[in-house]
Amino acid sequence: MTRIFVTGGSGFVGGAAIRHFVAKGDDVRAMSRSAKSDAVVQQLGAAAVRCDLENVTAGHIGNAEAVVHSAAFVEQWGPKDAWKRFNVDGTARMLTAAKAAGVKRFIHISTESVLWCGQSLRNVDETYPLAPNSPYPYAATKAQAEQLVMAANAPGFETIILRPRFIWGPGDTTLIPTIEHMAKTGRWMWVNHGRAMTSTTHVDNLIHAIDLALTKGRGGEAYFILDDGVRSMHEMISGIAAARGITLPEKSIPAWLADMIGAACEGAWGVLGLKGEPLLTRFSAMIMSRDSILNDAKARRDMEYRPVISVEDGMRALAA
Repeated sequence: MTRIFVTGGSGFVGGAAIRHFVAKGDDVRAMSRSAKSDAVVQQLGAAAVRCDLENVTAGHIGNAEAVVHSAAFVEQWGPKDAWKRFNVDGTARMLTAAKAAGVKRFIHISTESVLWCGQSLRNVDETYPLAPNSPYPYAATKAQAEQLVMAANAPGFETIILRPRFIWGPGDTTLIPTIEHMAKTGRWMWVNHGRAMTSTTHVDNLIHAIDLALTKGRGGEAYFILDDGVRSMHEMISGIAAARGITLPEKSIPAWLADMIGAACEGAWGVLGLKGEPLLTRFSAMIMSRDSILNDAKARRDMEYRPVISVEDGMRALAA
């Protein structure tokens, strides 16, 4: 039995991690910021610990041997300081608290976004440079967080970074609700007809990698965690939508126009102080139109990682 502390436990990845480790018989505690979050975490079988990324201490982490840090500010629009507060400062605080608590392994859930500056990524592995100065706040702050996690690695306190791309599967709290909302409101539109090619990560494959990272992988290193194969954005998103009984329209705009609209929307929302999220952000326009083809050979070598579910089986399970 392993004692594990999870952040982001009421979210998609953190919740799936709790469910997995509780089922294995591990002792799981999870950060919880509210009564609503308490209920979610407890329903999954973990003990809820009331704290957040701005006040977490060693006392909250207790006698955990491992931390799974999946909490982050993932929104594409928000207060200017939010990404730094949660993704950078929050990760720094988690590292300090975990080290003080005597944690042996710190597993940081990152993203391929740490590389994005607006370019396509093709056959990219972990030697590709981070983008801590990316023009996209989420990408920049997740890259800065990775730098902190890598630097914190030390004998007795090993840090492992896992980088999924396009996380999907049952329990998704971001992609599926967004698709459903945009389809229902008539706002769905492809960029470049969804031709951009992408690597993907089914949530079950990511959870398998987190489990492996408790004992495998080299400290201070980052690992891409991916499904087998590469697919177009159109194939993946249409498949996920179809599994929910949604047929997406084929309306499309070119990438250059999406980039312009994203920049114009952000400008208007910023200057006019409009409520809610912009209709399109620069980051959304970019990730819908650029290739993101990644190489996970390092995880397969160092962690003996292999996907536990195929994209085809994952789609069938979603439909069921």
